Amino acid sequence: MAEQAQPPVPPANKNPGLLRSSSIVSLMTLLSRVLGLIRDVVVAQYFGARADPFFVAFKIPNFFRRLFAEGAFSVAFVPVLSEYRRLRPLDEVRLLVARVSGVLGSALLAVTVAAIMLADYLPWVFAPGFRSDPAKFALTADLLRITFPYLLFISLAAFASSVLNSYGRFAVPAFTPVLLNVCLIIATVYATPLFEEPLFALAWGVFFAGLVQMLFQLPFIARLGLLVRPQYQPKDEGVRRIGGLMVPALFGVSVSQINLLLDTLLASFLEPGSVSWLYYSDRLNNLPLGVFAIAIGVVILPALSGRHAAQEQDGFSRTLDWAVRLVLLIAVPASLALMVLATPLMATIFYYGEITAYDVAQMSLSLQAYGAGLLAFMLIKVLAPGFYARQDTKTPVKIGIQAMVVNMVLNLILVFPFAHAGLALATSLSAYFNAYMLYRGLRKAGAYEHQSGWPRFLLIALLANSALLALILLLMGPAAQWLDWSAVQRAGWMTVLVVSSVALYAGVLVAAGLRLRHLRGEVF
Repeated sequence: MAEQAQPPVPPANKNPGLLRSSSIVSLMTLLSRVLGLIRDVVVAQYFGARADPFFVAFKIPNFFRRLFAEGAFSVAFVPVLSEYRRLRPLDEVRLLVARVSGVLGSALLAVTVAAIMLADYLPWVFAPGFRSDPAKFALTADLLRITFPYLLFISLAAFASSVLNSYGRFAVPAFTPVLLNVCLIIATVYATPLFEEPLFALAWGVFFAGLVQMLFQLPFIARLGLLVRPQYQPKDEGVRRIGGLMVPALFGVSVSQINLLLDTLLASFLEPGSVSWLYYSDRLNNLPLGVFAIAIGVVILPALSGRHAAQEQDGFSRTLDWAVRLVLLIAVPASLALMVLATPLMATIFYYGEITAYDVAQMSLSLQAYGAGLLAFMLIKVLAPGFYARQDTKTPVKIGIQAMVVNMVLNLILVFPFAHAGLALATSLSAYFNAYMLYRGLRKAGAYEHQSGWPRFLLIALLANSALLALILLLMGPAAQWLDWSAVQRAGWMTVLVVSSVALYAGVLVAAGLRLRHLRGEVF
C-alpha cells in the first residue's frame, strides 16, 4: 500500500491558522446564535411559556443528535479520518467515507423508525411529569413523530460537517445551523395559522430544517471528491475502529446534554413553565459557549489529531494551552455578565408578547445558575478533544459517569429549595467537577503541560475582569427598572452596556500588555 508523505504540522506558537480558523467558525456561529435568539424571541412572543410540549419533542431528537452526531460520532470519526488523510491514498479515504456514511445512515434510520413507533411511550421517559395532563402528554407524542426524523437528517449533516472540518473547510459547517433558525422563524410566523394546534408548525419547521441542512453541504463535499455512494460494510477496518471509539464516547462527550435532559425530566414535575424557563436561559447561556468554546473545540480536534499522528507531543501540549487561555479570556467576562445582567438581558430579549414579568424573573434565576458554570462548560469543550485526538474515549467516559452521579445527587439536593434554578445550578457545579477531572487526566497522562507566562496572563485577566465588573455595576442600575422601561429603552441601554463593557475589557487587556501574537499562541 502506497503511503503519501505529509509535511509536519507546524507548532502552535508559530501557526496563526488556529486563531484564524477559530475566528471564522466563531463569526459564522455568532450569526447562527443571533438568529437563534431572534428565533427564540419570535417563539416566545407566539407561545410564551406554554411551548413545553414542543421543547420536549424537540429536545429528545436533539439529545440523540448530540450523542450520534456532534458528540460521539465526530470525536471518533475526525481522528481516524485525519489519520487516513495523512497516511493513506485518496481512494482509501473515499472508501472510508462511503462505508462510514452507509453504516451510520442505516443505524440512524433504524433508530428513527423505532422512535416514531414508540412515540407514545418516549414522553414517559423524558417528561414523566406530563402524565398529570393527558392532553399535554398526547400532544408531546404527536409532535415527536414529526420532529424525530430531524435526527436522521441532522446527523448526516453533521457527518458532512466532520468531513469538511477535517479538510480545513470550517466556514460551511459553521454556517449550516443558520438554516435551522431560518426554517423555525418562517414556520412560526407563516405556518402557525395553518394548524389548529400552532405547535405543529414548529414541529414541521424542525423536520424541514434538518433536511435542508443535510442537502446544503453536499455540493461542498462533492468539491472535495468525497461525495460517494454509501456502502453498508460494518466489518470494514476503519468503520470498526470508529465504532470502537464511538461506543464509550456516546456517554463521555454528551454528559452536559444528559445533565440538561435530567433537568428537563425533573422540571416536568415542577411548576408549569419550568421547562420553558430552563430552555430560554440555557439558550442564552449557550450563546458564548457555541460562538467561542465549541468553535475552538471544532478547530483544535483536527489539529490535535494531526499532531498526535505525527508524534509531536510538544505541539500537542501548546495547542491545548492556547485553547485554555483563549477560553479563560472569553468565559470569565461572559460568565460575570450573564450572572450580573441576568434580569436586564432576559427583559431586553424576551419581555414581549406572552412572556410576563414573572417569567422574566424565573428565567433570570436559572440564567444566573447556568452562567455560574459557563467557564466549566467551555473548558470541557476544549479539554475533551485532548483525549479524543489521542483516540482515548475511555477516560472521558469514566469522568462522565462520575460527573453524572454528582449532577444527580446535586439535582435532588438543590431542586427542593431552588426549584428549576436548583437544577441549573446542579448542572453547573457538576460541570466544574467534569472540567477539573479532564484537566487532571491530561496532566497525569503528560498530554498537557503549562507553557510559560501563566502568572502574568492571570494577572492581566484579573485586572480586565475587575474593571469590567465595576463598569457593569455602575451602569446597570436597579434590575427592576428594566421591566418598567419600553423595549426601545431596554435595547438602547443594553447596547450602551455591551459596547462600553467590551471596549473597556479589551482596552485593559491591551494596556496591560496582551497582544494579538499572544492570541495566536506566542507566550509572554
